[in-house]
Amino acid sequence: MTYPPLQGMRLVLVTLALSLAVFMEVLDSTIANVAVPVIAGDLGAATTQGTWVITSFAVANAISIPLTGFLARRFGEVKIFVWSVIGFVVMSWLCGIAHNLELLVLFRVLQGLVAGPLIPLSQSLLMASYPPAKRTLALALWAMTVVVAPVLGPILGGWISDNWHWGWIFFINIPIGIMAAFVAWRQLRERETETVRTPVDYIGLMLMVVGVGALQMMLDRGKELDWFASGEIIVLAVLALVCLTYFIVWELGEKYPIVDLSLFKDRNFTVGVITISLGFMLYMGTLTLLPLVLQSHLGYTATWAGLAAAPVGILPVILSPIIGRFGGRLDMRWLVTGSFLVFAFTFHWRTNFYAGMDFGNVVWPQFWQGLGVAMFFMPLTAITLSRMQGSQIAAASSLSNFLRVFMGGVGVSVVTTMWEKREALHHTQLAEQITPYSDAVNQSVQSMVQSGLSQEQAFGSMVRAITQQGFIIGSNEIFWGGSILFVVMISVIWFAKPPFGAGSGGH
Repeated sequence: MTYPPLQGMRLVLVTLALSLAVFMEVLDSTIANVAVPVIAGDLGAATTQGTWVITSFAVANAISIPLTGFLARRFGEVKIFVWSVIGFVVMSWLCGIAHNLELLVLFRVLQGLVAGPLIPLSQSLLMASYPPAKRTLALALWAMTVVVAPVLGPILGGWISDNWHWGWIFFINIPIGIMAAFVAWRQLRERETETVRTPVDYIGLMLMVVGVGALQMMLDRGKELDWFASGEIIVLAVLALVCLTYFIVWELGEKYPIVDLSLFKDRNFTVGVITISLGFMLYMGTLTLLPLVLQSHLGYTATWAGLAAAPVGILPVILSPIIGRFGGRLDMRWLVTGSFLVFAFTFHWRTNFYAGMDFGNVVWPQFWQGLGVAMFFMPLTAITLSRMQGSQIAAASSLSNFLRVFMGGVGVSVVTTMWEKREALHHTQLAEQITPYSDAVNQSVQSMVQSGLSQEQAFGSMVRAITQQGFIIGSNEIFWGGSILFVVMISVIWFAKPPFGAGSGGH
């Protein structure tokens, strides 16, 4: 059944409710990152064990996102969305009152599972509420919340951890979620989508859960266990490869698949998913790398590192409504091209980081990168969903969001691993210059000894400086590589074919 678009205050309220739910989930996925040491210490666990607070949510969320299309077809998009929000609120409360790490991890798993449908269904319900001509505006407003939440998360998480009990990083979801669920149900319950009771694809479900779970575990544990030097990582990799290979083969031949892979037959969907996934991989990898460099080697506190990263959200907040308002008149491929060029420029700007640079050197590339972010999510989502109709929108949105979120995790793992490997290489190269026969080294040692250091302390200071330089050079190289990849990706987006009306179907 096709419902007429909403108008006036009803449209404003629905947009607000759906955006708040997305904001709540995206914020929660980043806010706990900086609080891990505090949580682990309070619950009497090692920091390495504390990272399960992050991993458990990520694994469960990665498993549940692709199931959204199936659940929406079976029970209705509005019901699944509202129940997901309510489940998220309940699990947030339970996470906040957990008195040991085992319970906290359990509740984070359940929280990740119920959170899966929130982002895909918010997109689908939002597009169904707007007239076709204004769907680019709807997607722009939605994208704004996805951009701002990851920036605010670490700042808010650090401040709460420093000043209040860590449980409040979960409790703040409660009022947001209650309001979002109440407004969404009140305004959308009469616009429920048609449901179809199809047989459950249990084999596909099992293969997907095991395959995706193993793959996400491999990414989260790989760096800690030195990747394929670990038997656990090898087992997880083989399990993921076997299960996901069988999953793809099985789903392509299944009459009622748990995940509709036939969506990839659509050219715009495929091009959109490839570009948004690869772009988000680079974005998330470097978004994680920047605070690491600032805190580990440039002397920033967690709060100041968060504030240095925050300007990336300023321009998207200002420009997203404008781009959404007029974006429908533009060729989306030009907006994405502009986005990738801005990313390439700002990444290249960061290739000259050095130990003594001032705050402005960090902030200005972040600020202008926001221009690229403002032209990233909305146009790519519009391209991805441009040929989808009716229930296809929820299925396509869940599949594209799963791949985007998953590739974001890949980006974090790849970038942090590469960063450490590049540091080791540069450390070795720089250390080769430190010999007893070098006049420059001897003069530096003598200078430090005269200033009151012992010879051992002088050499120790040199080693620390070499390590610092190795990590800074390594980060500069990663940003340089990222700028090249963004330029290369421009060619991919031009395989998409207009028009990009952000989905012509409704409910």
